[in-house]
Amino acid sequence: MKRAKLTVASLLLVSGLSAYGASIDHIQNYTVEYGANPAQQGAINESSTVYFNPAGLSRLHEGTYVTGGVQYAFGEQSIKNSGKKYKANLSSPVPNFSIYKVQEDGDALYWTMGAIGGGASLHYKDGIPLTLGKLSANSLLNTDVKGENRYLQTTFGKVWKLNDKWSASAGVRGVYGVRRLEAKANFKKDTPLYSGSASIDSERKALGAGFQLGLNYAPTDRLNIGMRYDSQINLKFKTDASINDTSKISLGPIKGNISGILLNKYPVYADGTKERRDLPAILALGASYKVTDRWTTYVGGNYYFNKQARMDRIQSSVKYDNGWELSLGSEYQMTPKWSWLVGGNYADTGAKGDHFSPTEYALDSKMVATGFKYKQNETTEWMVSYTHYFYDTKTYDNSTYKKDIRSVGIGFTKRF
Repeated sequence: MKRAKLTVASLLLVSGLSAYGASIDHIQNYTVEYGANPAQQGAINESSTVYFNPAGLSRLHEGTYVTGGVQYAFGEQSIKNSGKKYKANLSSPVPNFSIYKVQEDGDALYWTMGAIGGGASLHYKDGIPLTLGKLSANSLLNTDVKGENRYLQTTFGKVWKLNDKWSASAGVRGVYGVRRLEAKANFKKDTPLYSGSASIDSERKALGAGFQLGLNYAPTDRLNIGMRYDSQINLKFKTDASINDTSKISLGPIKGNISGILLNKYPVYADGTKERRDLPAILALGASYKVTDRWTTYVGGNYYFNKQARMDRIQSSVKYDNGWELSLGSEYQMTPKWSWLVGGNYADTGAKGDHFSPTEYALDSKMVATGFKYKQNETTEWMVSYTHYFYDTKTYDNSTYKKDIRSVGIGFTKRF
Protein backbone atom coordinates (compact mmCIF):
# COMPACT_ATOMS: atom_id res chain seq x y z
CA MET A 1 0.00 0.00 0.00
CA LYS A 2 1.41 3.35 -0.99
CA ARG A 3 1.63 5.70 2.00
CA ALA A 4 -0.80 8.58 1.61
CA LYS A 5 -1.59 11.64 3.62
CA LEU A 6 -4.77 10.98 5.60
CA THR A 7 -5.57 13.82 7.94
CA VAL A 8 -8.82 12.05 8.77
CA ALA A 9 -6.49 10.35 11.24
CA SER A 10 -6.29 13.67 12.99
CA LEU A 11 -9.82 13.25 14.25
CA LEU A 12 -8.59 10.28 16.25
CA LEU A 13 -5.70 12.16 17.79
CA VAL A 14 -7.04 15.27 19.48
CA SER A 15 -4.83 15.47 22.52
CA GLY A 16 -6.80 17.73 24.83
CA LEU A 17 -5.82 21.13 26.11
CA SER A 18 -2.04 21.10 26.35
CA ALA A 19 -1.37 23.98 28.72
CA TYR A 20 -2.74 27.10 30.35
CA GLY A 21 -0.40 29.53 28.67
CA ALA A 22 2.92 28.16 29.86
CA SER A 23 4.75 25.60 27.71
CA ILE A 24 4.04 22.69 25.39
CA ASP A 25 2.75 20.37 28.12
CA HIS A 26 3.71 22.19 31.34
CA ILE A 27 1.25 24.24 33.35
CA GLN A 28 2.25 26.70 36.08
CA ASN A 29 -1.04 27.33 37.91
CA TYR A 30 -0.02 25.05 40.77
CA THR A 31 -1.82 27.14 43.40
CA VAL A 32 -4.74 29.53 43.77
CA GLU A 33 -2.35 32.36 44.63
CA TYR A 34 -0.71 31.97 41.20
CA GLY A 35 -4.18 32.55 39.77
CA ALA A 36 -4.19 35.98 41.44
CA ASN A 37 -0.50 36.89 40.99
CA PRO A 38 1.60 34.67 38.66
CA ALA A 39 4.97 36.20 39.67
CA GLN A 40 5.60 33.69 42.48
CA GLN A 41 9.20 32.67 41.73
CA GLY A 42 10.69 35.01 44.35
CA ALA A 43 7.70 35.29 46.69
CA ILE A 44 7.66 34.54 50.40
CA ASN A 45 4.17 33.52 51.45
CA GLU A 46 2.39 30.68 53.18
CA SER A 47 0.44 29.18 50.27
CA SER A 48 2.70 29.22 47.19
CA THR A 49 6.35 29.47 48.25
CA VAL A 50 6.44 25.71 48.82
CA TYR A 51 5.68 25.19 45.09
CA PHE A 52 7.52 28.04 43.37
CA ASN A 53 10.39 28.95 45.72
CA PRO A 54 10.81 26.12 48.24
CA ALA A 55 14.20 27.40 49.41
CA GLY A 56 12.35 30.47 50.69
CA LEU A 57 10.44 28.42 53.29
CA SER A 58 13.26 29.16 55.76
CA ARG A 59 11.97 32.73 55.98
CA LEU A 60 8.54 31.74 57.33
CA HIS A 61 7.48 31.36 60.97
CA GLU A 62 8.18 28.10 62.72
CA GLY A 63 5.31 25.62 62.48
CA THR A 64 3.57 22.95 60.43
CA TYR A 65 1.58 24.25 57.45
CA VAL A 66 -1.22 22.62 55.48
CA THR A 67 -2.25 24.26 52.21
CA GLY A 68 -4.82 23.26 49.63
CA GLY A 69 -7.12 24.58 46.99
CA VAL A 70 -8.84 24.02 43.68
CA GLN A 71 -9.04 26.08 40.51
CA TYR A 72 -11.72 25.52 37.90
CA ALA A 73 -10.73 26.31 34.33
CA PHE A 74 -13.30 26.79 31.59
CA GLY A 75 -13.50 28.20 28.09
CA GLU A 76 -13.45 27.30 24.41
CA GLN A 77 -10.96 25.98 21.88
CA SER A 78 -11.74 26.35 18.18
CA ILE A 79 -10.48 25.91 14.63
CA LYS A 80 -11.92 27.82 11.66
CA ASN A 81 -11.45 26.30 8.22
CA SER A 82 -13.13 27.24 4.92
CA GLY A 83 -15.53 29.53 6.72
CA LYS A 84 -16.71 26.88 9.19
CA LYS A 85 -15.92 26.95 12.91
CA TYR A 86 -15.20 23.73 14.78
CA LYS A 87 -15.22 24.20 18.53
CA ALA A 88 -14.92 22.32 21.80
CA ASN A 89 -15.99 23.57 25.20
CA LEU A 90 -13.48 22.78 27.91
CA SER A 91 -13.64 22.45 31.67
CA SER A 92 -11.22 21.17 34.26
CA PRO A 93 -10.62 21.23 38.03
CA VAL A 94 -6.99 21.85 39.05
CA PRO A 95 -6.45 20.77 42.69
CA ASN A 96 -3.37 21.22 44.88
CA PHE A 97 -2.35 20.09 48.36
CA SER A 98 0.85 20.39 50.39
CA ILE A 99 2.25 19.93 53.89
CA TYR A 100 5.49 21.44 55.14
CA LYS A 101 7.22 22.00 58.45
CA VAL A 102 9.52 24.92 59.25
CA GLN A 103 11.81 24.30 62.21
CA GLU A 104 13.13 26.79 64.73
CA ASP A 105 16.55 26.89 63.03
CA GLY A 106 14.97 27.69 59.64
CA ASP A 107 15.41 24.24 58.10
CA ALA A 108 12.26 22.74 56.62
CA LEU A 109 10.71 19.62 55.13
CA TYR A 110 8.04 19.81 52.42
CA TRP A 111 5.68 17.66 50.37
CA THR A 112 3.50 18.86 47.48
CA MET A 113 1.10 17.22 45.09
CA GLY A 114 -1.09 18.40 42.23
CA ALA A 115 -1.18 18.98 38.49
CA ILE A 116 2.05 19.68 36.60
CA GLY A 117 1.01 19.34 32.95
CA GLY A 118 -1.80 18.66 30.52
CA GLY A 119 -5.15 20.28 30.98
CA ALA A 120 -8.86 20.14 30.41
CA SER A 121 -10.92 17.54 28.62
CA LEU A 122 -12.16 18.49 25.15
CA HIS A 123 -15.14 17.25 23.16
CA TYR A 124 -15.47 18.14 19.48
CA LYS A 125 -19.05 17.00 18.96
CA ASP A 126 -19.11 18.14 15.34
CA GLY A 127 -15.62 16.95 14.50
CA ILE A 128 -12.63 18.93 13.27
CA PRO A 129 -11.46 20.06 9.78
CA LEU A 130 -10.25 17.00 7.89
CA THR A 131 -8.69 16.13 4.56
CA LEU A 132 -8.49 12.81 2.75
CA GLY A 133 -5.47 13.22 0.53
CA LYS A 134 -6.21 16.55 -1.16
CA LEU A 135 -9.96 16.20 -0.69
CA SER A 136 -12.04 17.71 2.09
CA ALA A 137 -13.45 14.88 4.20
CA ASN A 138 -15.93 16.89 6.25
CA SER A 139 -18.67 16.48 3.66
CA LEU A 140 -18.09 12.71 3.67
CA LEU A 141 -17.73 11.88 7.36
CA ASN A 142 -19.60 12.15 10.63
CA THR A 143 -17.12 12.49 13.48
CA ASP A 144 -17.10 12.73 17.27
CA VAL A 145 -13.85 13.33 19.16
CA LYS A 146 -12.93 13.43 22.85
CA GLY A 147 -9.44 14.04 24.24
CA GLU A 148 -7.78 14.53 27.61
CA ASN A 149 -4.22 14.85 28.98
CA ARG A 150 -3.31 14.92 32.66
CA TYR A 151 0.04 14.91 34.41
CA LEU A 152 0.13 14.64 38.23
CA GLN A 153 3.19 15.24 40.40
CA THR A 154 4.33 14.65 43.95
CA THR A 155 7.50 16.19 45.38
CA PHE A 156 9.37 15.54 48.64
CA GLY A 157 12.14 17.92 49.68
CA LYS A 158 14.26 19.52 52.35
CA VAL A 159 15.35 23.13 52.96
CA TRP A 160 18.57 24.20 54.68
CA LYS A 161 19.04 27.67 56.12
CA LEU A 162 22.69 28.42 55.34
CA ASN A 163 22.85 31.82 57.06
CA ASP A 164 20.69 34.92 57.58
CA LYS A 165 20.66 35.66 53.84
CA TRP A 166 20.98 32.32 52.03
CA SER A 167 18.97 29.10 52.05
CA ALA A 168 18.91 26.08 49.72
CA SER A 169 16.50 23.29 48.87
CA ALA A 170 16.57 19.90 47.17
CA GLY A 171 13.74 17.53 46.37
CA VAL A 172 12.78 14.42 44.42
CA ARG A 173 9.73 14.35 42.16
CA GLY A 174 7.51 11.67 40.69
CA VAL A 175 5.16 12.25 37.75
CA TYR A 176 2.27 10.15 36.44
CA GLY A 177 1.02 11.00 32.96
CA VAL A 178 -2.16 9.88 31.18
CA ARG A 179 -3.11 10.82 27.61
CA ARG A 180 -6.56 9.62 26.58
CA LEU A 181 -8.58 9.85 23.40
CA GLU A 182 -11.86 8.44 22.16
CA ALA A 183 -13.12 9.04 18.64
CA LYS A 184 -15.61 7.78 16.10
CA ALA A 185 -15.92 8.33 12.35
CA ASN A 186 -18.31 6.96 9.77
CA PHE A 187 -18.97 7.79 6.15
CA LYS A 188 -22.28 9.61 5.76
CA LYS A 189 -23.04 7.56 2.66
CA ASP A 190 -21.35 4.35 1.56
CA THR A 191 -20.10 4.21 -2.03
CA PRO A 192 -17.98 1.72 -4.01
CA LEU A 193 -14.96 3.99 -3.28
CA TYR A 194 -15.41 4.31 0.47
CA SER A 195 -17.67 2.84 3.13
CA GLY A 196 -17.92 1.78 6.76
CA SER A 197 -16.80 3.29 10.06
CA ALA A 198 -13.93 3.33 12.54
CA SER A 199 -13.49 4.01 16.25
CA ILE A 200 -10.60 4.13 18.69
CA ASP A 201 -10.38 4.05 22.46
CA SER A 202 -6.77 4.77 23.42
CA GLU A 203 -4.97 5.41 26.68
CA ARG A 204 -1.27 6.15 27.06
CA LYS A 205 0.32 6.01 30.52
CA ALA A 206 3.78 6.78 31.84
CA LEU A 207 5.69 7.16 35.10
CA GLY A 208 8.75 9.38 35.48
CA ALA A 209 11.03 10.84 38.12
CA GLY A 210 13.28 13.86 38.49
CA PHE A 211 14.66 16.34 40.99
CA GLN A 212 14.20 19.94 42.10
CA LEU A 213 16.89 22.36 43.32
CA GLY A 214 16.43 25.82 44.79
CA LEU A 215 18.24 28.83 46.25
CA ASN A 216 16.87 31.83 48.09
CA TYR A 217 18.78 35.06 48.75
CA ALA A 218 17.49 37.91 50.94
CA PRO A 219 20.04 40.75 50.72
CA THR A 220 17.80 43.09 52.73
CA ASP A 221 14.64 42.88 54.81
CA ARG A 222 12.65 44.22 51.83
CA LEU A 223 14.19 42.39 48.86
CA ASN A 224 14.00 38.64 48.27
CA ILE A 225 15.34 36.67 45.29
CA GLY A 226 14.34 33.09 44.50
CA MET A 227 15.85 30.58 42.08
CA ARG A 228 14.58 27.10 41.17
CA TYR A 229 15.54 24.35 38.74
CA ASP A 230 13.12 21.52 37.93
CA SER A 231 14.83 18.72 36.05
CA GLN A 232 13.51 17.14 32.88
CA ILE A 233 11.09 14.28 33.51
CA ASN A 234 11.60 11.43 31.04
CA LEU A 235 8.25 9.79 30.33
CA LYS A 236 7.96 6.66 28.22
CA PHE A 237 4.28 6.25 27.40
CA LYS A 238 2.83 2.83 26.70
CA THR A 239 -0.34 2.63 24.64
CA ASP A 240 -3.33 0.48 25.47
CA ALA A 241 -5.74 0.82 22.55
CA SER A 242 -8.88 -0.81 21.25
CA ILE A 243 -9.67 -0.17 17.58
CA ASN A 244 -12.77 -1.25 15.66
CA ASP A 245 -12.76 -0.64 11.92
CA THR A 246 -15.17 -1.76 9.19
CA SER A 247 -14.16 0.96 6.72
CA LYS A 248 -12.84 0.47 3.22
CA ILE A 249 -11.16 3.18 1.15
CA SER A 250 -10.13 3.04 -2.50
CA LEU A 251 -9.43 6.55 -3.77
CA GLY A 252 -6.55 6.33 -6.21
CA PRO A 253 -3.33 6.00 -4.17
CA ILE A 254 -5.30 6.03 -0.88
CA LYS A 255 -6.26 2.42 -0.21
CA GLY A 256 -7.04 0.43 2.89
CA ASN A 257 -9.04 1.55 5.89
CA ILE A 258 -9.04 4.47 8.31
CA SER A 259 -7.21 2.79 11.17
CA GLY A 260 -4.61 1.16 8.93
CA ILE A 261 -3.55 4.46 7.43
CA LEU A 262 -3.86 6.08 10.86
CA LEU A 263 -1.38 3.69 12.47
CA ASN A 264 0.95 3.85 9.48
CA LYS A 265 1.21 7.62 9.89
CA TYR A 266 0.83 7.76 13.71
CA PRO A 267 2.24 4.47 15.06
CA VAL A 268 2.36 5.87 18.60
CA TYR A 269 -1.36 5.03 18.94
CA ALA A 270 -0.98 1.35 18.10
CA ASP A 271 -1.67 -0.99 20.99
CA GLY A 272 1.48 -1.79 22.97
CA THR A 273 3.55 1.05 21.47
CA LYS A 274 6.13 2.71 23.72
CA GLU A 275 7.18 6.28 22.94
CA ARG A 276 8.87 9.11 24.84
CA ARG A 277 7.10 12.41 25.52
CA ASP A 278 9.11 14.20 28.22
CA LEU A 279 8.31 17.17 30.41
CA PRO A 280 11.11 19.69 29.70
CA ALA A 281 13.35 21.09 32.44
CA ILE A 282 12.50 24.53 33.86
CA LEU A 283 14.78 27.28 35.16
CA ALA A 284 12.87 29.82 37.27
CA LEU A 285 14.06 33.14 38.69
CA GLY A 286 12.11 35.83 40.51
CA ALA A 287 12.18 38.60 43.08
CA SER A 288 9.81 40.33 45.49
CA TYR A 289 10.31 43.81 46.91
CA LYS A 290 8.45 45.34 49.83
CA VAL A 291 7.91 48.91 48.68
CA THR A 292 6.10 49.83 51.89
CA ASP A 293 4.91 47.86 54.90
CA ARG A 294 1.62 47.26 53.05
CA TRP A 295 2.66 47.03 49.39
CA THR A 296 4.86 44.35 47.78
CA THR A 297 5.79 44.04 44.11
CA TYR A 298 6.87 40.90 42.24
CA VAL A 299 8.67 39.91 39.05
CA GLY A 300 9.48 36.42 37.78
CA GLY A 301 10.34 34.34 34.76
CA ASN A 302 10.58 30.74 33.57
CA TYR A 303 12.71 29.22 30.83
CA TYR A 304 11.67 25.87 29.32
CA PHE A 305 14.33 23.61 27.79
CA ASN A 306 12.08 22.15 25.08
CA LYS A 307 14.93 21.38 22.67
CA GLN A 308 16.53 18.94 25.09
CA ALA A 309 13.32 16.97 25.67
CA ARG A 310 11.98 14.20 23.47
CA MET A 311 8.34 14.82 22.55
CA ASP A 312 6.36 12.83 20.02
CA ARG A 313 5.11 15.19 17.37
CA ILE A 314 2.77 15.39 14.39
CA GLN A 315 5.83 15.66 12.15
CA SER A 316 8.99 14.08 13.52
CA SER A 317 11.17 16.51 11.54
CA VAL A 318 9.77 19.54 13.40
CA LYS A 319 11.64 20.72 16.49
CA TYR A 320 10.23 22.93 19.22
CA ASP A 321 12.11 26.05 20.23
CA ASN A 322 12.82 26.66 23.89
CA GLY A 323 9.98 28.51 25.63
CA TRP A 324 9.92 31.33 28.14
CA GLU A 325 7.52 33.48 30.14
CA LEU A 326 7.66 36.68 32.18
CA SER A 327 5.34 37.66 35.04
CA LEU A 328 4.67 40.83 37.06
CA GLY A 329 2.55 41.15 40.18
CA SER A 330 1.54 43.24 43.16
CA GLU A 331 -0.01 42.67 46.59
CA TYR A 332 -1.54 45.44 48.68
CA GLN A 333 -2.74 45.00 52.25
CA MET A 334 -5.96 47.00 52.42
CA THR A 335 -6.78 46.16 56.06
CA PRO A 336 -5.20 43.91 58.69
CA LYS A 337 -7.36 41.05 57.34
CA TRP A 338 -7.78 41.77 53.62
CA SER A 339 -5.18 41.98 50.84
CA TRP A 340 -5.66 42.59 47.11
CA LEU A 341 -3.49 40.84 44.50
CA VAL A 342 -3.10 41.57 40.80
CA GLY A 343 -0.68 40.36 38.14
CA GLY A 344 0.04 39.52 34.53
CA ASN A 345 2.04 37.10 32.43
CA TYR A 346 3.32 36.71 28.86
CA ALA A 347 4.23 33.23 27.61
CA ASP A 348 6.11 32.18 24.47
CA THR A 349 5.56 28.42 24.26
CA GLY A 350 8.30 27.64 21.75
CA ALA A 351 5.82 25.88 19.43
CA LYS A 352 6.10 26.57 15.70
CA GLY A 353 3.08 27.32 13.54
CA ASP A 354 4.33 25.17 10.66
CA HIS A 355 3.27 22.02 12.50
CA PHE A 356 -0.04 23.19 13.96
CA SER A 357 -2.90 20.80 13.36
CA PRO A 358 -6.26 20.00 14.94
CA THR A 359 -4.50 17.41 17.07
CA GLU A 360 -2.19 19.83 18.83
CA TYR A 361 -1.38 23.53 18.89
CA ALA A 362 0.27 25.50 21.67
CA LEU A 363 -0.41 29.22 21.30
CA ASP A 364 1.52 32.10 22.87
CA SER A 365 -0.56 33.97 25.42
CA LYS A 366 -1.04 36.92 27.72
CA MET A 367 -2.67 36.47 31.11
CA VAL A 368 -4.24 38.86 33.61
CA ALA A 369 -5.09 37.84 37.16
CA THR A 370 -6.51 39.19 40.38
CA GLY A 371 -7.71 37.95 43.74
CA PHE A 372 -8.05 38.54 47.46
CA LYS A 373 -6.54 37.11 50.63
CA TYR A 374 -8.50 36.97 53.86
CA LYS A 375 -6.55 36.39 57.08
CA GLN A 376 -9.15 34.81 59.35
CA ASN A 377 -6.73 34.75 62.30
CA GLU A 378 -3.00 34.42 62.96
CA THR A 379 -2.93 30.80 61.74
CA THR A 380 -5.63 30.62 59.04
CA GLU A 381 -5.73 32.29 55.63
CA TRP A 382 -8.19 32.04 52.73
CA MET A 383 -7.76 33.06 49.11
CA VAL A 384 -9.90 33.53 45.98
CA SER A 385 -8.63 34.21 42.46
CA TYR A 386 -9.74 34.95 38.89
CA THR A 387 -7.56 34.45 35.81
CA HIS A 388 -8.09 35.15 32.13
CA TYR A 389 -5.75 33.89 29.39
CA PHE A 390 -5.72 35.76 26.07
CA TYR A 391 -4.17 33.56 23.38
CA ASP A 392 -2.62 34.75 20.15
CA THR A 393 -4.54 33.71 17.03
CA LYS A 394 -2.56 31.69 14.51
CA THR A 395 -3.46 30.91 10.91
CA TYR A 396 -1.65 28.14 9.07
CA ASP A 397 -2.56 26.03 6.06
CA ASN A 398 -6.01 27.68 5.74
CA SER A 399 -6.91 26.97 9.37
CA THR A 400 -7.22 29.59 12.13
CA TYR A 401 -6.51 28.40 15.68
CA LYS A 402 -7.97 30.05 18.78
CA LYS A 403 -8.28 29.45 22.52
CA ASP A 404 -10.04 31.34 25.29
CA ILE A 405 -9.58 30.15 28.88
CA ARG A 406 -10.57 31.54 32.26
CA SER A 407 -10.34 30.12 35.75
CA VAL A 408 -11.59 30.78 39.26
CA GLY A 409 -10.05 29.40 42.43
CA ILE A 410 -10.40 29.09 46.18
CA GLY A 411 -7.73 27.94 48.62
CA PHE A 412 -6.66 27.92 52.25
CA THR A 413 -3.57 27.74 54.47
CA LYS A 414 -3.50 26.55 58.08
CA ARG A 415 -0.51 26.75 60.41
CA PHE A 416 -0.23 24.55 63.50
